[in-house]
Amino acid sequence: MNEDKKKQIPLRLSPKLYEDLAAWAESDFRSVNGQIEFLLTECVKEHKKSGRYVPKFKENDENESPEG
Repeated sequence: MNEDKKKQIPLRLSPKLYEDLAAWAESDFRSVNGQIEFLLTECVKEHKKSGRYVPKFKENDENESPEG
């Protein structure tokens, strides 16, 4: 895909998920769109590397869910 012309897609999110993403994006100094693109890019990289779509949690994080 040409990096100069990004694909636009409609995306529906729950209000709670949007609020959480917006807060996370703000703390990372990104737009919500930029945060979603960053997270998806990281997820795809991990999948290509290990076949997983979420990173494996460390032992001390085992009680945490992927949602945080």
